[in-house]
Amino acid sequence: MSGALSFALPPALEAAEPPAVRDEVRLMVAREGHPLVHARFLELPRHLRPGDLLVVNASATIPAALRAARADGTALDLHLSTPEPPAADTRPGAEAPVLSGCETTGGDSRRWVVELRRGGGRFRGARAGEVLELPAGATARLLAPYLAPGRLWVAELDLPAPLPEYLARHGAPIRYAHETTARPLADHQTIFAEEPGSAEMPSAGRPFTPRALAALRARGVGVAKLVLHTGVSSPERGECPYPERFRVPAATARRVNQARERGGRVVAVGTTVVRALESAAAADGTVRPASGWTGLTITPERGVRAVDGLLTGWHEPDASHLLMLEAIAGRGLLERSYAAALARGYRWHEFGDVHLLLR
Repeated sequence: MSGALSFALPPALEAAEPPAVRDEVRLMVAREGHPLVHARFLELPRHLRPGDLLVVNASATIPAALRAARADGTALDLHLSTPEPPAADTRPGAEAPVLSGCETTGGDSRRWVVELRRGGGRFRGARAGEVLELPAGATARLLAPYLAPGRLWVAELDLPAPLPEYLARHGAPIRYAHETTARPLADHQTIFAEEPGSAEMPSAGRPFTPRALAALRARGVGVAKLVLHTGVSSPERGECPYPERFRVPAATARRVNQARERGGRVVAVGTTVVRALESAAAADGTVRPASGWTGLTITPERGVRAVDGLLTGWHEPDASHLLMLEAIAGRGLLERSYAAALARGYRWHEFGDVHLLLR
């Protein structure tokens, strides 16, 4: 597997707060054999064709960050990532998803994969068996490391109320060092958010607004929905993404296949959508209805089968998602667009600017 793109990201380019107007962020359009185009997000329809189909993620962000304390009083942040995946081959990089026919944890619903943080960084001093105190008398017992020793844990939650109700009262949106001020959950939702489950916002969909969608409809560009509930997005550099829950409905699979049969392009809105569609795609690119867990990692060696383009944010250096971008656009175009983004001051992270890659 080739190495992901590496570069230095100046702190000044890390977007710390949302833009004043969601749909007025900057947009770079990159296509092999064409000059880079620098535009605004509202100009997106100009760079798409009638008959193209955008596929979006309808997962809603949950307030997945909780205050926690160790027995010695050390204060921590506990981030819920995903329910514990079923005991099957959902390891990172697994080519085929484990299909369950429905969204299920495959086990005890109290058991979650969690990340512990302290002072804005990862906390690696936890040990198996210890019990962390959570708000309102709740606890989290750390059972065992999960895939990456010292970073993620499987924890058993003991809560005084059902999880959605408990998080609504005591949780907060996950944020990292670049987001210096806490923001309300609404700032971490997209217009497509329907089904709660993502630890962090599927942020490629954030710039969409009613007027942006109206302009796309007027252009003859379709929009279809699927669901992939994201886990925490803080893997080590070079680390593969972890298993996540997804669902590609029959109606979306049908629209994707029809768009391609009619000569339209399928453009994924976010890397989560690429992962879900590719997990549901046959070798010839035909997408079938599917749901369950996927450990699929998209690399240049593996390639893509069901998507013709990607609308995404700007990813951190060495991130595994950059391999997905390379699989779609090629290394040369990726290097050219990232160099231009750095030179022209594009903004990174969930509140930043966006990047349209077309094959």
